[in-house]
Amino acid sequence: MNRFRSRTHGARLAFSILAAPIALSPLLTTPAHAIIVYDPTNYAQNVLQAARALEQINNQITSLQNQATMLINQARNLASLPFSSLQQLQQSVQRTQQLLTQAQNIAYSVQDIDKAFQTKYGNISLSASDQQLVADARSRWQNTVGGLQDSMRVQAGVVGNIDSNRTQMSALVGQSQGATGALQATQAGNQLLALQAQQLADLTAVVAANGRAQALQSAEQATAAEQGREQRRRFLTPGSGYQPGNARMFQSGN
Repeated sequence: MNRFRSRTHGARLAFSILAAPIALSPLLTTPAHAIIVYDPTNYAQNVLQAARALEQINNQITSLQNQATMLINQARNLASLPFSSLQQLQQSVQRTQQLLTQAQNIAYSVQDIDKAFQTKYGNISLSASDQQLVADARSRWQNTVGGLQDSMRVQAGVVGNIDSNRTQMSALVGQSQGATGALQATQAGNQLLALQAQQLADLTAVVAANGRAQALQSAEQATAAEQGREQRRRFLTPGSGYQPGNARMFQSGN
């Protein structure tokens, strides 16, 4: 019985020795680089790095979008206003200026004014003849009437500019409200200021024309008063009077 057990135990031992190389042969034949080893810590670090890289890429995309938006806004702000009222405003100013340059007799010139006051206004020459006094008075009256007419013509020209100014103002306000950028809004505002400047120029022209007419009228009245005193003096100055002499009523016959 003991002999049988020892034989059985020996057979098992021999089988185990023979089976061990067979079980270990796959491990011994697999290359070392083909063995997959899972490291949770390394995997977590790799995922975190990938997330950070993705976040940086998203930040760069957002920055590029902001830069593109900024460039678009800058382009809008630098866009010029496709409308200009300068030519119309200049034409209005030129029309008013032409009316001023067409002043009758005494122009808007310091030299012409000084010359006219030296010859026809101011002190009346005591040696001037009556005919000369009348001629000078008529010339002064013509200057006054011409000044009043010039003033009314300037007023009519300024009134004619009102409709054009209204059209330009409406267009400029529309351009300002529809401006796409800061430059367009600024340019529209500048043109509105130019329109106001043109209106102030018209107002200045009217004031100057009215002032000229009033000045001519006042100068005529002052000179007429001086001339009236001179004519009264001449009228009241004693003359030679009546001198008696011989008169023959009838012719004597022979």
